[in-house]
Amino acid sequence: MSAEHIRLQEDRDYTKHWKKWGPYLTERQWGTVREDYSPDGAAWENVTHDEARSKAYRWGEEGIAGISDFKQKFCLAWAFWNGKDPFIKERLFGLTGNQGNHGEDVKEIYYYLDSTPTHSYMKMLYKYPQGEYPYRQLVEESQRRGKQDPEFELIDTGLFDEDKYFDIFIEYAKHDIEDIIAIATIHNRGPEEAKLWVMPTLWFRKTWYTGHEPFMPKLSKQGPHTIKAFSPKSGNYTINFEGEPELKFCDNETNRERLYGIPNEKQFPKDAINDYVVNGQSKNLNPKDFGTKAAAIYQITIPAGESRQVKMRLQHKPEGDPLELCDPCMATRKSEADEFYDKLQARVTNKEMRNIQRQAYAGMMWSKQFYYYDVERWLEGDPGRYVPPVSRKSGRNSNWKHLQNYDIISMPDKWEYPWYAAWDLAFHTIPIARLDPEFAKDQLLVLLNEWYMHPNGQIPAYEWNFSDVNPPVHAYAVQRVYQIDKRANNGVGDQEFLERAMHKLMLNFTWWVNQKDSEGQNIFEGGFLGLDNISLFDRSHAQYYEGKLEQADATSWMAMFSLNMLRISLDLCEFNKVYQFTATKFLEHFLYIAGAMSNISKDGISLWDDLDNFFYDVFHLEGKESKKMKVRSIVGLIPLFAVEPIREELFNSLPEFKKRLDFFLREKPKLAALVSSWIQPGYEKRRLFSLLRGHRMKSVLHRMLDSDEFLSDYGIRSLSKYHDKHPYAMKIKGDILSIKYTPGESDTRMFGGNSNWRGPIWFPINYLIIESLKKFDFYYGGNFSIEYPSGSGNFLTMDVIAKELSLRCIKIFLKDENGNRPVYGSSEKFQKDPHFKDYVLFYEYFHGDSGKGLGASHQTGWTGLVAEMIHKYYKEREYSNNASATLFRS
Repeated sequence: MSAEHIRLQEDRDYTKHWKKWGPYLTERQWGTVREDYSPDGAAWENVTHDEARSKAYRWGEEGIAGISDFKQKFCLAWAFWNGKDPFIKERLFGLTGNQGNHGEDVKEIYYYLDSTPTHSYMKMLYKYPQGEYPYRQLVEESQRRGKQDPEFELIDTGLFDEDKYFDIFIEYAKHDIEDIIAIATIHNRGPEEAKLWVMPTLWFRKTWYTGHEPFMPKLSKQGPHTIKAFSPKSGNYTINFEGEPELKFCDNETNRERLYGIPNEKQFPKDAINDYVVNGQSKNLNPKDFGTKAAAIYQITIPAGESRQVKMRLQHKPEGDPLELCDPCMATRKSEADEFYDKLQARVTNKEMRNIQRQAYAGMMWSKQFYYYDVERWLEGDPGRYVPPVSRKSGRNSNWKHLQNYDIISMPDKWEYPWYAAWDLAFHTIPIARLDPEFAKDQLLVLLNEWYMHPNGQIPAYEWNFSDVNPPVHAYAVQRVYQIDKRANNGVGDQEFLERAMHKLMLNFTWWVNQKDSEGQNIFEGGFLGLDNISLFDRSHAQYYEGKLEQADATSWMAMFSLNMLRISLDLCEFNKVYQFTATKFLEHFLYIAGAMSNISKDGISLWDDLDNFFYDVFHLEGKESKKMKVRSIVGLIPLFAVEPIREELFNSLPEFKKRLDFFLREKPKLAALVSSWIQPGYEKRRLFSLLRGHRMKSVLHRMLDSDEFLSDYGIRSLSKYHDKHPYAMKIKGDILSIKYTPGESDTRMFGGNSNWRGPIWFPINYLIIESLKKFDFYYGGNFSIEYPSGSGNFLTMDVIAKELSLRCIKIFLKDENGNRPVYGSSEKFQKDPHFKDYVLFYEYFHGDSGKGLGASHQTGWTGLVAEMIHKYYKEREYSNNASATLFRS
């Protein structure tokens, strides 16, 4: 057992709280719903980036490479100044959703390079230009550009062309649970000597205005290079800095004079350190050297091509020379991180894939965030503080007053999406389960807690609107994580986890049935379902066109949900046979949904189109004939996900389930005929439930695996390329609505235009396609082949096709024969520069033809599924004669 595995075990057993400290600061607290106290809900404009340095936050803290304790009482992050910028760099800059031509976008270059699950070792890289940061240029050029233009990035400004920048590597090592070493190694990549101000910064989150903090915490100077931190709840910490930096103090308080033109409540506001460094103003610094915010200010001159270091150590119980152990401890923890990942990646023999996978895991570990949001208090305001506008009480999230979030949660992207999203989080847990199954299970359970889940059973979507509806993939993730954990635990499953999740998921299932099946006909609506602009119009507002939308994807998601709950019930039968009866319940739901998809409301209307051999949404316009919306999108592929094979021995070990199933299939032969044959067993007498029978399955796969439709060199597209030359249009209530294949960024403003489901490749959908193909292959036992690609004359089993699709997705990040990674497109700097080319960014989605990364640039969340694809590929086989070995030539 590695040292890191021992730490994980100690943390799990509550003998040592190794995760007490971690990368729990967000990268953007400004512009969030939590900090929005405006009357109109304009969160982006209520607290801006420019205001952030002067505004004390209410609900959380932000910083560059920041860490905090798990309740975020005490924080540490890094700030820098190149001597030219109008203010210090203590937070990442980016455009708001209204400034960017494709929505919000961080305009910085940084990478998460390493982290163990307990954060005993972490490493991050931030690239800081030596020239003045082009804040105005980035805003103005982006506003000049339209939806047809690409985003204007920091690399496009030319600041990095002559290598006049600093590479700042920030590393952390835990000597013990509250003994943390931090080292910043700064490289001058430029041709000339350059000066940099480096400021490790400490502060307490402002909790004292909530009415719950009777005593103030305090930072105070204890010597030329030592700061003492005291909190009534956390006790004492001693922070020692190498050398003799300037230690300056102020308070984590709002500069009301700067922001609002009114007198300050406190004399030493939070932006005092900025004003001192940039403008030489010391009037707002506390001359007595104490406060609730402090920084150690280093002025470092670095010759061209050389590097310098800044070292510090935070200790709860200091002993001996505090800085003596910095280097050996860092080296030890780095070695232990290598040991941990060497075990995890033992099968991954390709060096490039190991690098990609480890950076993906690092991004997932760095993307943990302390998330605090008490909706009722947010609506009502704090005692003795500014009273929120009356409009809030009937506005955003006003029907979620029960929601009290105060947890470490895995974020999609800590700058672009610094809030949890229900279906994103479900996918995060799958690769995380390989590193830290306890954390993965905790993440799945947290959204099912009664202080998250609505009393009616709805899982909160995300803070912009908790009532929005995401695809119901939580049960899938629960069952998947349970199986991963069971295999890692020598075949012993976590009954308590599975049973606890099952009970809450039943409430959520009931919510779906009651709220999203308006006519009780087992055909579901659901709205946009996380697929933003996938349809002709915003599917959450079909009533605008005086109609109702029967959704092929919502209905298929519910069929999948039914089978996931069936599978969980069968897994629980290992511990308690009473779950046979819940298995029967969900099986019957599945069969009724299958029947409804072929005959909506018993009116002979089907979501399946016999002419196109594909699934479509059906739009019911009041007083007119229902119409299929013939858009060839992933909406029509999602029925593939409703598939579950069952071993014969499990079936025979559950007599009540078998008895009820036989009765139901005998009495409802039409429903039995709609799904893959149960009567006819597959390989080794395996049984299969699936929405798709032979013909429909083959038809959907034929279209999906056609390179002129869904199949890209880099995975499965979200919209068929058929619509490039054949846009689909429909006239509704006098409006001509159309949709066209758009493989890159969105050309519409639907949902803010910051994502696009009309052609690009998305990892969660590709992952589910791959897993579904493997389930089909398990049933057939490798005795069923499909043409791949369609029209090629080459037939492969579905298992091999699944591996081929995995490789196409992985290829986005791999170097090609010219040494270029498709993810970086035509950027010469990212492709060829020795200080860029081996670092990987995990974008939100990818160009449907070129594989170029698009959208959020650090969405390791669900794009981190590439780590799971690599793991599964090597676990199942090293090579196959039927699979592409050419990818490994590098």
